[in-house]
Amino acid sequence: MERIVQSVAGLFARKEELDTLLELAKEGEDVDKDFEASLSAFAKRLDEAELQTLFYEADDARNAILTIHPGAGGTESQDWASFLLRMYLRYSERKGYKTEVLDMMPGEEAGLKSATVRVEGDYAFGNLSQETGVHRLVRISPFDAAKRRHTSFAAVFVYPEVDEDIDIAINPDDLRIDTYRSGGKGGQHVNTTDSAVRITHIPTGIVVQCQNERSQHKNKAAAMKVLLSRLYELEREKKLKKVEKLEDAKTDIAWGNQIRSYVLHPYRMVKDLRTRLETGDTDRVLDGDLDDFIKAALKLRKTKAGSPEAV
Repeated sequence: MERIVQSVAGLFARKEELDTLLELAKEGEDVDKDFEASLSAFAKRLDEAELQTLFYEADDARNAILTIHPGAGGTESQDWASFLLRMYLRYSERKGYKTEVLDMMPGEEAGLKSATVRVEGDYAFGNLSQETGVHRLVRISPFDAAKRRHTSFAAVFVYPEVDEDIDIAINPDDLRIDTYRSGGKGGQHVNTTDSAVRITHIPTGIVVQCQNERSQHKNKAAAMKVLLSRLYELEREKKLKKVEKLEDAKTDIAWGNQIRSYVLHPYRMVKDLRTRLETGDTDRVLDGDLDDFIKAALKLRKTKAGSPEAV
């Protein structure tokens, strides 16, 4: 709350500064450069304040658990999944969020088979929740000797991280816990002991795993945190009567459920299929500059939901 109040106070302070510079300009003072700088700073603060008004759901302020799964297509889709992982890590870095890769299964030739990332920061879930869905890539495949154009899909799912203040009852008998050796890069101890943990929630079929830590105990605790977030999101979606749509998206990582298209050949464009926002600067987007797309999606969410009071 203090940060919000300070943000609004800063906005008014910038406005007063602009008023003062305008008065000086009327008196004949040369304040063009100062006015330009102040106007730019004011516009930035105003944009931040506008974004703040788009967060109204109770979970928006929470940290986020983000998962990425490639669709059918083998190496090509797995490589695309690794592009998305880098994009979200770069986005989080731009926003000042702290990230922790809890689990990552590398692909056999390139890319990754799955990844789970914890993102910590103000309104991490509120922002990243708009990225849930199928992302489509069109490009000349670097894995195709004939240099043909390929279409790849990968699914992104984002869940609010569950805090201690949320009570979710889990019956231990409903869990199957397996341990295995961590794969991919890591220290000698990580790769030679059964420190990685996989937890299956039998009633829902949800499977989570963590192999980030050397300690099996720490990996189990991290995996349980992801499971709690997944179960919490499942209940939240049921209340909103959206769970059927979410499950459909999970089972069909293909054309019907895509939210954004990234075209690198024969032209370059990123287009959001929900908001119709598009840009030709694909490199900037893939480097994590997602603010425009996320803000447009948040505006659309608020429009669909009506006023916050009605939600």
